[in-house]
Amino acid sequence: MKPEVKIVTDSTAYLLPKTLAEHDIRVVPIKIAFGTEVFSEGVDITNEEFYRRLAESSRPPTTSQPPVSDFAEVYSQLSSSGHPIFSIHPSAKLSGTFNAALAAREKFPKARIEVVDWLSMGMGLLVVAAARAAAAGESLTQIKTKVGQLAPGVSIFAMVDTLKYAWRGGRIGAAKALVGSLLNVKPIVAMENAEVKPLARARSRAKGAEYILNLLEKRVGRGGSIRHGAVIHSRVLEEALALEQEVRARCDCTELDVVEVGPVFGAHTGPGVLGLAFYTEEDWRRANGK
Repeated sequence: MKPEVKIVTDSTAYLLPKTLAEHDIRVVPIKIAFGTEVFSEGVDITNEEFYRRLAESSRPPTTSQPPVSDFAEVYSQLSSSGHPIFSIHPSAKLSGTFNAALAAREKFPKARIEVVDWLSMGMGLLVVAAARAAAAGESLTQIKTKVGQLAPGVSIFAMVDTLKYAWRGGRIGAAKALVGSLLNVKPIVAMENAEVKPLARARSRAKGAEYILNLLEKRVGRGGSIRHGAVIHSRVLEEALALEQEVRARCDCTELDVVEVGPVFGAHTGPGVLGLAFYTEEDWRRANGK
C-alpha cells in the first residue's frame, strides 16, 4: 500500500482542534506582532487576548509569514516517512506564507510536495476536503485536481463592523469608496482576488445577517443543500450561533461548523465579523466526477 498523502496548512485555515486531530492535519502558525512582541497564531496568543490588545493598542498589529525553517521541519518529518505532501495556504497576494512554503519545498528535491494557494477565508473547507481525499487513498495528483475543481464553488459572504482595520492593513481594494460613509451602516463584503469587494450596506447587524441569508438562498435555493460550510465570526459567538440555526433551517446541511477567525485575519477585519463560507452538494459532486 502506498503511503497516505499528508495535508499541511497554516493557522489561517482556522480549523477546529477536533478536525485537525481527526485528519492528522499539520498546521504551521503565522506570526502576529504588537510592536516588538511576536506571537505564533494559535500557539501562544489566544483570540481573547488578541482582540483585547487590538482594542487597546494605538498602533495596528503586524503579521508575517512563518520562517521557511518552520515549513522545512514539517516537510522533513513527513517526507522522511515516505509521505507525499499536499500543502495549502493563502495566496501570495495576501501574505508571504505561500512563498515561504515554496522555498521550503526546494530543500527537499526528492520529496513529493505540492504547494497550492487559496485567496481568502474558507480555505479550511478545502483543507478538510483534501484530507478526506487523502484518507480515501487518493493520490497527490488526484487531490490537487479535486481541490482545484472544488475551489471555484466556495462562496464567502461576510458582514464587518467597520472597514478601518482593512484600510489600515492595505486590504481595502474596491471597498475604499465605502470608507467615511459607514457611521451608521454595516458593510456586507466578499473576498475576490485577495481584495475586499463591497456587496451591500446594512442599517443594522440584524439586517446584515438577513442579507447574508438572502445571498445564501440565491446561491443554493431555499431548501438547497450545503455539503460543507462554516459560520465565521470574531467575538460575536451568540450571533454566529443564531446564524447557524437560520442556515440549518433554510438549507439541508451535511456539515456546518462555527469558527472564530483568529489574529491574522482579525488584524485586518477587527471584531464583529459575521459571515458564511460554504460549498454545495452540487459542487462536491462535480469535483468528484459524479
